[in-house]
Amino acid sequence: MTPEENIRRAAELFLNARHAVALTGAGISTPSGIPDFRSPDSGLWTKDDPMEVASIRTFRTQPEAFYEWMRPTIQLFLEADPNPAHLALAELEEMGLLEAVITQNIDNLHQKAGSKRVLELHGHFREAVCMECRQVYPTEGMIYEYMLEGKVPSCVGCGGVLKPMAVFMGEPLPMDVLLNAEMEAQTCDLMLVAGSSLTVVPAANIPSLARRLGSDVIIVNYERTPADRDAEVVIHEDVAETLPAIVDICREQAAG
Repeated sequence: MTPEENIRRAAELFLNARHAVALTGAGISTPSGIPDFRSPDSGLWTKDDPMEVASIRTFRTQPEAFYEWMRPTIQLFLEADPNPAHLALAELEEMGLLEAVITQNIDNLHQKAGSKRVLELHGHFREAVCMECRQVYPTEGMIYEYMLEGKVPSCVGCGGVLKPMAVFMGEPLPMDVLLNAEMEAQTCDLMLVAGSSLTVVPAANIPSLARRLGSDVIIVNYERTPADRDAEVVIHEDVAETLPAIVDICREQAAG
């Protein structure tokens, strides 16, 4: 099938689905200027060892190393806007054609785009928690300011180091979020995978769980993924162009 035929088939699946969900990875945010972690030329892990700068073990003893490494990316998070792929998913939800977005990203762009139900498998940067007393703080303002100034943010109450609510290497995923994501995979009859290489578990197992239980799967990703062979539709094109094209057809069909 041609890319255009695949786009039309994907739209048809959304229009006929009873319960559709999306799983997104770093590739949906790269058009917004957010680098991914593993790309050979631009990935964040190409220059630094994640176990040195982004592991919970290192953070406990050298939090300044993480904040020094993360500062340029935090600036990107602050400045980034949702791209057409994020907006397309938000519109699908508004149209009643998408029940939830499961994301591996921590950049908050789905929420900025207007998506209401977002399951963040790897946490987020909207809040930070004290490593000592477990007090939780909103990151807007105080934490971001500390990050951009090169300081290690500390708890107002006890002086302990504040850690973003993102999942670090060596930390478990938030169990409630993971269980909800797995429940979506068990419930859905259509799963869209957008911008994920499906190489990081347990997120990589979610589409295969859905497929085993009879769900159709749509893959939109530049590179091949392990789930391609079992997917109903595979589109190796730009998510920021493909997802809006799918939504355009859904909108036309719904209006007609």
